[in-house]
Amino acid sequence: MRKKLAALLLTGAIALAPMQPAYALFGVGDVVIDPTNLAQNILTAARTLEMINNQITQLQNEAQMLINQGRNLANLPHSSLVRLRSIMQQTEDLLGEAQHVRYVVSEIERVFSEQYGDAAATGDFAAMNANAEARWRTSVAGYEDALKVQAGVVGNIEATRTELSTLVSQSQGAVGALQAAQAGNQLLALQSQQMTDLTAAIAAQNRADALDAARRASAEAQGRENLNRFLDYGSGYTPTAVSMFR
Repeated sequence: MRKKLAALLLTGAIALAPMQPAYALFGVGDVVIDPTNLAQNILTAARTLEMINNQITQLQNEAQMLINQGRNLANLPHSSLVRLRSIMQQTEDLLGEAQHVRYVVSEIERVFSEQYGDAAATGDFAAMNANAEARWRTSVAGYEDALKVQAGVVGNIEATRTELSTLVSQSQGAVGALQAAQAGNQLLALQSQQMTDLTAAIAAQNRADALDAARRASAEAQGRENLNRFLDYGSGYTPTAVSMFR
């Protein structure tokens, strides 16, 4: 609108100029007006106005750019790190409560060397029976541990679902690139937590199955040894002279 007004004024001034000689002047009282200078002043004012408008537009663009940069650098207001660490710690604690045979290689080697395999067929009958009972208790405890871990994993589902919903909302409402990236990273962390729970459940179940399979194999070894001892008649019968009558 400002450009159109300046153009109309300029047009009117130029249209009036040819009607008078180049040296003609209009006087109103003591004020003298030169139409040619008037037209040049109006043209200069229009150009100045256009320049100012361009500068204003440029400043507005720069301000918007700074606003966008600020948004791109803004941190996500929500963090799932503490919650995810808590969930993973609960699962780790359940694994750490493994009874009889923990998830430690050195302890597994010790227990198996003392109670399983060839050890099941050594010692007297009382010792073998005691080892057999210990192996049975370990197998039962293994299945109990697996059920505890599975129950803990199932209990984490609700917390995981809530956190997932929150992160998706944060991602959709991200105002900049940094917030979107942080939301994506937290979603990946949530996925990692779910994979950790799944791994823990599988490990606990496989541990229980392995202990029970080792118990059955050791029971077979003990059974064979018991049978061999039962069928061992020693050196057999040796005839000796017996005096029936004096």
